[in-house]
Amino acid sequence: MTKNGAACQCRVSMSDTIPHIFDERLRRLRRARAAAGFSGYSFLAEAAAGELSDRIEGLKREFACAAFSGARVPQAVRIERVFHGDAAASFAGPQGVVFEEGLLPFAPRALDLYASVLTLHAVNDLPGALLQIRRALKPGGVFMAAMLGGETLKELRESLAIAEIEIEGGLSPRVAPFADVRDCGGLLQRAGLEEPVADSDTITVAYEHPLKLFQDLRGMAETNVLVERRKSFLKRAVLARACEVYFDKFRRADGRVPATFQILYMTGRVSR
Repeated sequence: MTKNGAACQCRVSMSDTIPHIFDERLRRLRRARAAAGFSGYSFLAEAAAGELSDRIEGLKREFACAAFSGARVPQAVRIERVFHGDAAASFAGPQGVVFEEGLLPFAPRALDLYASVLTLHAVNDLPGALLQIRRALKPGGVFMAAMLGGETLKELRESLAIAEIEIEGGLSPRVAPFADVRDCGGLLQRAGLEEPVADSDTITVAYEHPLKLFQDLRGMAETNVLVERRKSFLKRAVLARACEVYFDKFRRADGRVPATFQILYMTGRVSR
């Protein structure tokens, strides 16, 4: 927990009805392992944090207390006190707050601003997490988030699906079920957040080989942590065939292959 701690209170129980889509323990482990070398793979987090920084500054108001979640967080000057948190202690830092966004440690009406950078897409109960965030915000408080959206890794998903069907005779869950931008407004309203705004940005990265994409996903701690994933390693034959399909279907004129990353941005407010 943080040494700044007045705004924090621990919660220790979770509902049995929460869907169990992601292996939270494995996700924490992989985030912890990625932390040391994350600066070499942080381009998505840096882009998302920078965009949220601009949006926070665009509000042209001061915040007394804010909580930021993620490996990279917004840089905003109009905030007196900031809690930096993450599921992995190595990302939260020695003065940070270690928490899962599905189990927030903040007291009701403790925060003026909550911003999440590329973490909510791997929360088991996204509506429940948003509800907890809303409860932690003071009247007039603001919520902002950036998370991966449904178009993310569409080329990889298609290539793996074709390869697995050909070689294994069926599919296994390989890529997380990301939300769609059209769902975001409804999620914000369901959580009781007013003036909901949702939009998206697409970042396309060109790779010499799909294997470099796999390396980047490991480095940014975005590999498969689905509970229903196949527990064995991806077979070499499947991986090789997936790379062939990737090149055949998506190779550009310069010989590289694209990887799409869609970032969804959400904003909502608590009524005064």
